[in-house]
Amino acid sequence: MQLKTVTLAPPPGLILFPCLNPPNKTLKFHRFLVLILTFIAYAAFHASRKPPSIVKSVLTSPTPEFLNATLTNGTTASNSDKGSFHFTRNPPQNDTGWAPFSGPDGPHRLGELDLSFLLSYSIGMYFSGHIGDTIDLRIFLTVGMLGSGVFVLFFGLGYFLDLHSLGFYITIQVLCGLFQSVGWPCVVAVVGNWFGKAKRGLIMGVWNSHTSMGNIIGSLIASSVLGFGWGWSFMLPGIFIVIVAFLIYLFLVVNPENIGFELSGEEYEMSVEGVALVDSETNDTEETMEYVDVESSVAIGFFEAWRLPDVASFAFCLFFSKLVAYTFLYWLPFYIRHNAVAGVHLSHKTAGILSTVFDIGGVFGGILAGFISDMIEARAVTSVIFLFLSIPTLLLYRIYGSVSMFINIALMFASGLLVNGPYSLITTAVATDLGTKTLIKGNSRALATVTAIIDGTGSVGAALGPLLVGYISTRGWNSVFFMLIISISFAGFLLIHVVKKEVKGKLNDGKWLWCSILTH
Repeated sequence: MQLKTVTLAPPPGLILFPCLNPPNKTLKFHRFLVLILTFIAYAAFHASRKPPSIVKSVLTSPTPEFLNATLTNGTTASNSDKGSFHFTRNPPQNDTGWAPFSGPDGPHRLGELDLSFLLSYSIGMYFSGHIGDTIDLRIFLTVGMLGSGVFVLFFGLGYFLDLHSLGFYITIQVLCGLFQSVGWPCVVAVVGNWFGKAKRGLIMGVWNSHTSMGNIIGSLIASSVLGFGWGWSFMLPGIFIVIVAFLIYLFLVVNPENIGFELSGEEYEMSVEGVALVDSETNDTEETMEYVDVESSVAIGFFEAWRLPDVASFAFCLFFSKLVAYTFLYWLPFYIRHNAVAGVHLSHKTAGILSTVFDIGGVFGGILAGFISDMIEARAVTSVIFLFLSIPTLLLYRIYGSVSMFINIALMFASGLLVNGPYSLITTAVATDLGTKTLIKGNSRALATVTAIIDGTGSVGAALGPLLVGYISTRGWNSVFFMLIISISFAGFLLIHVVKKEVKGKLNDGKWLWCSILTH
């Protein structure tokens, strides 16, 4: 039957600039514009999350082990005002930190600060995903970005107002986490509106590099102004996300139908809030699917979405994967600062900049995982390969990362590539695949809900990881890396039964003949 659609008004920017409307601009142009806007939007979200990890080593007091090491070696890395990098034989200043994060319990307080943000983020994710299936995603995303920017700025004001209340900083982080939770379900749903499944892994692998790019941008911005006071490390990322929010409000088109595009059935047909009803790879020989009126289609229920095939497996896999990824996101600059590389203790600024190597590896990891999963048509197999390869890589980084700067950078890059590869794949292509499978049940409005469930569950792990590090790191970093390896192992084993289904399916379809030969 003919689909009835409810179209939203075009964004204000397209009204102000009629030349951006079709037929002046093609479908390809608007697809590219959507990718760019959502890429910048979520990069801004992640850039605004990075300052806490950059300022950690400034907020805490130096540990006795760190002071003894620097006094013994007398060597530290520093940066001049012009940003050049050099070594000096003078030990660093014994900074007193910033109450309430100074003192022997400082790492504990920082872990609790991370928990407050990430726990509220994960809880908010479940609600924001369901809300995103029911309202205008452009407005919802704009509100989330503005709120995030405001509270990032408020956190930085704690420096300028000389505030030392733990309750103040935790409250700011809780509210910021709630607004940040709006971002991911919205951008995934919008991209899912515009692109079919044929190259979803590769397209979303490239697109999902916004996570690592945002981390890189946030690290560079926060580190570059850290010398002027840690409050500035929050101010610039906060202003950045507010500016991007206005761009999203002006120019983001949620659905192709909002500006008059009628997509052919060969690609896919769209629902009101943006889930593909027919993917480009749909096999006509499989069961016939009957469409339902959009007006009679309601957003899928939260618990119903949990019961969809493989949603729980990937959600709990992401729990452990994101635990590891966010441990690096929030603690890697601190770890680099407090562990000598080639006998040299790096400065706060240099440690923050060096930590971007992990995120650069993550960019390549997301793209590579997406490309491989498209090539072999198996998301779970790709994820498990990356996860299990990351275990020896993390061991090597912990053991040999201090030998030389070259080895440190190489192993950090490899760790970022392997850790962020499956994390990127699951949060984008896998979530979109699972969300659009619901058309079998006659409900096409599940993409944001399924995305929120998967990433929300992952965010619980993301909240737990940095908190545990705050406590475990006081016992030694070997214990931290042991926790990370155990978490990755759990993540891989949770997908084993999905891997078996994928392999069996490929063999039954006559694909992967090489695998059939090896198993006989």
